[in-house]
Amino acid sequence: MERHGYSERRACRLVGVDRPAFQYDRVDGGDAALRARLRALAGERRRFGYRRLAILLRREGEQVNLKRIYRLYREEGLTVRRRGGRKRALGTRAPMAIPQGPNQRWSLDFVSDALADGRRFRVLCVVDDFTREALATVVDTSISGARVARELDRLVAERGARPAMVVSDNGTELTATAILRWAVARQFMVGRKATRGFTRVAAG
Repeated sequence: MERHGYSERRACRLVGVDRPAFQYDRVDGGDAALRARLRALAGERRRFGYRRLAILLRREGEQVNLKRIYRLYREEGLTVRRRGGRKRALGTRAPMAIPQGPNQRWSLDFVSDALADGRRFRVLCVVDDFTREALATVVDTSISGARVARELDRLVAERGARPAMVVSDNGTELTATAILRWAVARQFMVGRKATRGFTRVAAG
């Protein structure tokens, strides 16, 4: 405008831009702290998308809606990390602590089989790692993450006791958003481990 001596009104009319849009100054919505925490969580939870990160932020007391988290997630260039090839662990892994009493740790796993007519079914196995007791075996043709959460609530209510930790493998039902919401709402500690040793024996 200064170079050609045009007024703001004329310059906006020539390029087809509304004057209010030209005059608008973007105001910082105070997202700096939220952005930093979102980046930190995304670095810790590399397989979590914006929906699951939003659940973790709300757990920390952030009152944010999903659209805002999605906008910041995109602006920060965050993405879910793809799994690479399986890598052999280097060194010696520290063994998981052995539970010292009942209800300190429950293990979850699935086994599957087929009926004589070929229909597949699945069995959710829940085992107390200390007593080796099979706490539940849920059989159905399909068991979702929400169903797993309901069965765990039922089991806790029936036994009148809740575990200090629930561990599972990386099955899709056991890493679903429904399970994450359930664990956050009930303040459960959720871990990952190879649970097949206990649960396959219980199912057998």
